[in-house]
Order: sequence, then structure tokens, then C-alpha cells
Amino acid sequence: MLRFMPVGDSQTIGSAGEHTWRYRMWQHLRAAYGGPFRIVGPRETLYDKATDAPDSYEYADPDFPRAHLAGWGEGWLHMAPLIGEAVRTCRADVLLVALGLIDLGFYTNAPQTAENVRSFVAEARTANPRIRMVVLPVIPNVRAESDTAFAAEVASFNELLAKTVADLDEPQSPLLLASPPPSYDTDFDTYDGTHPNASGEHKIAEAFAEAMYQAWDVGEPYAAADFA
Repeated sequence: MLRFMPVGDSQTIGSAGEHTWRYRMWQHLRAAYGGPFRIVGPRETLYDKATDAPDSYEYADPDFPRAHLAGWGEGWLHMAPLIGEAVRTCRADVLLVALGLIDLGFYTNAPQTAENVRSFVAEARTANPRIRMVVLPVIPNVRAESDTAFAAEVASFNELLAKTVADLDEPQSPLLLASPPPSYDTDFDTYDGTHPNASGEHKIAEAFAEAMYQAWDVGEPYAAADFA
């Protein structure tokens, strides 16, 4: 049985009333993965904007395995110290990681963020030497459209991320860089310029699914129309 753990920031935890890309990924795996699997993680809730806390279970469709390791305002900086224990206790086999935007926006520059990626990978491997990881590059948000310095930092980090993934990839613990969704549009695929709407959720899930299918032959090509 493969145990998948979604790891991310506000785009992954989602907020009250949303499906989240985690739900779309679960739908895809249920339809396309030929063996038993579980979605695992130490957290289950959504972020509630009314309470300003991750205390909501009001998913658009709550009938799915809601486990994750994601947090509103949390990035590589915050997850690196947590990932080892999460992998160990949840017995994760595959990490689906979407982090970096919040780091670059508030906490660390591109080189510092890349160092936190290395720490994250090391901690995950200490907990499970055979862990597999799929990492999504930072998808620029609306801020990058008007803040040229921030846009440059995002581009710099994504270059460093690609090099880091290549450097740290190992046969017994593969590290895979997903391709960012080519048609992702902040006007069409988000509800506020940053957080994915239904279309954006599908595109993020597809990025992870296609990476695993093409590199590891896990599942099948993503077909959003089968479970829109």
C-alpha cells in the first residue's frame, strides 16, 4: 500500500467551503491507481478565515480522506522541522509538496529557501530512507505581476529548486520535480490571485499526477472530466 502525504501552505490546506487540490488528487488516485493507497498526514482541517485559525471541517465534499501536513502561512521554513515526525508517525511513502510562495513572500530569500528544502529532504529521509517526493515549483501569484523584485525572487528560487532536486535525487529515495501547470492563469484559476479555485485545484493535482505517471508509472494520465 502506498501512503501519500500532501504537504503545503495555504494553497494546499485550503479554506472553509473549498474542495482543495487534495480532494482532486484523491479522486484521481481512486480512479487511476491500480493498487491500495491511503492519504495520510497529522492534520485534517481547513483554514477558517472567520476565526483566523485552521479549525474548520467545512469541506465542499467532506467525504474523503482529509489527512495532510499543510498550514496557512507555513512554508519550507516551518515544515522542515515537522516533516520527520510526520513521515515517521504516518508511515508516508510519497510526499506531494507544494511550498515556497509564502517563504519568498514573508520569510526567506531564494538561497535561504533552497537551504530549507535541503533540510526538509534530509529530515524526511531520516524518518524513511526510501521516501519518494514530488515537488511542485512555485506558481507565481498576482503579486509577481506587479512586484518585479518578488517575481525575480520566485524565478531564482525555481531555478535553485530544480538544481537542488537534481543534486539530492537518489535511486532509493527519488526526488521528482513536477512541471508547473502550463496554462495556469491567476485570473482564471484562482479566486483572489493566489489561492486556487476549482479549475486551479484540478491543474495542481494534474501536475502531481502527471509527474508520477511519467516518471514512476504511478496511475494514469489525469482526466479532470471524469470527476469534475
